[in-house]
Amino acid sequence: MKNLNICIDIDGTITDAYYWLGLCNEYFNTNITEEDATEYYIHKVLGVEDKEYYEFYEKHKFKLHADQKLRESARSVIRKLSLTHNIYFVTARDKSLEMLTHTYLKRNRIPYDDLFVLGSHYKVDTANELNCSVFIEDNYDNAIQLSNAGFKVLLLDTNYNRKPLNENIKRVYNWIEIYRVINELFLESTAM
Repeated sequence: MKNLNICIDIDGTITDAYYWLGLCNEYFNTNITEEDATEYYIHKVLGVEDKEYYEFYEKHKFKLHADQKLRESARSVIRKLSLTHNIYFVTARDKSLEMLTHTYLKRNRIPYDDLFVLGSHYKVDTANELNCSVFIEDNYDNAIQLSNAGFKVLLLDTNYNRKPLNENIKRVYNWIEIYRVINELFLESTAM
């Protein structure tokens, strides 16, 4: 039996948070930098209508998500965590990306117990079903929603999520720190 149920977002959490910059800059003829990306919703960062970004995304979503770079140490930390904890990937990605996401995780040798491709940013019900012990996320709104529902959230720092946190959210800066915090959380849970 494994110990904690760890729920992990994918885009911007295990992958580089600014994976979309190159293709978006090319397509929209912009010059957006990581420092400019202070908003989670990409169409707002680009200064285009939601509909215009959606058309771009529908056309390029497979390319955008197929070759994203992993964040430093994400693979090694998830591998270590998977030895004693359940790993569940819970992503807002469109359902049409489910097969691509399985393939991406397998190709990058990232172990997991299950994958949930929701097609929605609402993750509370899935976290409840999984009896989630801790949720690793980069989207500020998701972190607030999950934390308000009583879940502990590790918010991976990005330029677009630097807003006030509540007592259920801890800001973390890299996967090595995530490993340390989860080990502390596990020790706390076994001491009870």
